[in-house]
Amino acid sequence: MRELRSEIEIDAPPARVWAILTDFDAYPGWNPFMTSIEGQASQGAKLSVRLELPGVRAMSFAPTLIALQPDRELRWRGRLLVPGVFGGEHIFELHPAGGGGTRLVHREEFGGVLVAPLLRMVGAKTLLGFEAMNAALKARAESAPDAAPTPRGGTAEGEEGDGDADGGGARPA
Repeated sequence: MRELRSEIEIDAPPARVWAILTDFDAYPGWNPFMTSIEGQASQGAKLSVRLELPGVRAMSFAPTLIALQPDRELRWRGRLLVPGVFGGEHIFELHPAGGGGTRLVHREEFGGVLVAPLLRMVGAKTLLGFEAMNAALKARAESAPDAAPTPRGGTAEGEEGDGDADGGGARPA
């Protein structure tokens, strides 16, 4: 298993950061990495995610939302082609930080026979995408009014569910 990981401190409460992360309809207006997400923010939902990396053709994939813990964790799993070839879990963890802020941990865990060659090709650019998204999320959360946007979809009970295998990525572990 390989992991890409990026972290950032955000001077906004986890509830505000969560509201922005789960407002998928707004992604095209602020997110330079995940330029669109279609689907509901609900446990077990199938999403359609479009990633744009510098110097690489845009990629789309259809992961399953497997964890939705309000103000704490958003996680999906997806795969490329068939199980065992290339898959991952894309994870956003929100941790309370000093002064009412949030420490965002943005990571992806990868598995499959093509992990090494694919990460050699796009791992560094994917990490740059994580960092660009994190910076844009920080700017949006820190400039947002106290009333955070209402996320599309509901929240789901439960921690993790079953789904396909796959996701995105960022810092070599």
